Amino acid sequence: MRDKIIEILNDTRPEFDFEKESEGFLEKGFLDSFDIISLVSDFEEVFGLSIPGDQIIPENFSSILAIINLLSKINN
Repeated sequence: MRDKIIEILNDTRPEFDFEKESEGFLEKGFLDSFDIISLVSDFEEVFGLSIPGDQIIPENFSSILAIINLLSKINN
């Protein structure tokens, strides 16, 4: 899952190294609100799940671990 998340992040914002910088995505300016909407769509399509609107918050997209935790929680 981690590798696929990094691949999707790199496709969204190829100018950043998400493998090297694995946290603080919003604080460092790697992602913005438009990117999060795009990521939600990509994650839903790739992982075959539906992310509830109340889970689309900056904290859930601030790091690779946060994204993994979000997707794992929804997938269960």
